[in-house]
Amino acid sequence: MKKTVNVCWFRRDLRLKDHAALYHALKSGEPVVPVFIFDRNILDQLEDKSDRRVEFIRAALQDMQSILENAGSSLEVFYGTPAEAFAGLLSRYAIEKVFVNRDYEPYARVRDEEVERLLKSAGAVLLYYKDQTIFDTAEVLKDDGKPYTVFTPYSKKWKSLLTDFHLKPYPVEKYFHNFFGQSADKRAIPTLESMGFKAVDQPFPAKMLKAEVIKKYNEQRDFPSVEGTSRLGVHLRFGTISIRQLAAKALRTSETFLNELIWRDFYQMILWHFPRVGEGASFKPEYDWIRWRNDEKEFERWCSGMTGYPIVDAGMRELNATGFMHNRVRMIVASFLARHLLIDWRWGEAYFARKLLDFDLAANNGGWQWAAGSGCDAVPYFRIFNPYLQVKRFDPGLKYIRTWVPELDDFNYPGPIVGHEFARKRALEVYKKALGRKAPDR
Repeated sequence: MKKTVNVCWFRRDLRLKDHAALYHALKSGEPVVPVFIFDRNILDQLEDKSDRRVEFIRAALQDMQSILENAGSSLEVFYGTPAEAFAGLLSRYAIEKVFVNRDYEPYARVRDEEVERLLKSAGAVLLYYKDQTIFDTAEVLKDDGKPYTVFTPYSKKWKSLLTDFHLKPYPVEKYFHNFFGQSADKRAIPTLESMGFKAVDQPFPAKMLKAEVIKKYNEQRDFPSVEGTSRLGVHLRFGTISIRQLAAKALRTSETFLNELIWRDFYQMILWHFPRVGEGASFKPEYDWIRWRNDEKEFERWCSGMTGYPIVDAGMRELNATGFMHNRVRMIVASFLARHLLIDWRWGEAYFARKLLDFDLAANNGGWQWAAGSGCDAVPYFRIFNPYLQVKRFDPGLKYIRTWVPELDDFNYPGPIVGHEFARKRALEVYKKALGRKAPDR
């Protein structure tokens, strides 16, 4: 006879503390089987078999497994598709409920609908909870019930709605005794090698918000040579840290840092209400008329950090070497690709998706469309970053640049791929011509 259980399905929430779905699962009345799926629908798309994000996920699962072993339980970890994994679970257990935290990405919504149908056919239900954002899909809306598309009024409404309740942690540990008891060796975590990946000998960012960083965040966050940002992006992306914990700390110490977290909520909600932006569409349809040059050789020079613009090259080399790029530099290199080189922002978005350790579809898409001018609340088309002035303001001593472009003063460092004034005028002409036309039909 099958054992009756409930399931907590972990996705981008890899922790056992302050976890909404897990809290509700453990209080549900049936023993809880914790499940993670290395989703082949996603992993098979990864070109780089040294992709450190897979390694990060596995390391987080190992940390969770150690805690679960002490509680007399174990993760059940699958390598396959979600449908295959749940078909296997349903063959072994009488599942009543599956608890998940909501994921706002287009693929996730399709995936969850498929699993929901499968569960329903077996008499089980899929229950959704809010966990990776402070406010959910319909919680911050305009007075007319429509979603915000401009950040400032969204952030004001967000702050006006915030209460202590929204930041209160879920006391998950109190209910650890409700995990389903089983041996950890029953379903071992797959090795990287068994999934076709390999480890990289490089440390991950620490899961800690340094007091000195948040104290000086407003003054230092734009300077890439300074340790002035949290470096917590990958932990937020995969949920190894609670957004409630960070927001509570920011509320007490730094409104600037809190605003960055609100931007994160904002882009997640844009993706939820306008899923087409996650599928390659410009938020502003008229921007789909732009005649991109899409020069493949110039794109390769941008990717490899050989444009002859030191701040651009430094950023791209940092990305390629570490999987990280400072946020100010992300804006500069994105603007450069879309404006100076007139290469489709989607090319850059896809490259960042491959390389960024903290890649998040909503934030990545929002940032790229902001830089290209095609997004909601984006920089106007006629505002074009001057890379030289960006260096003068944010890396005046060239400390960051010389870290990543040591040959800066050598003869073999390339000259500028395009002149700034020429590129600026060309971009203005192309953008103006495109935006003067009727927007393409959807």
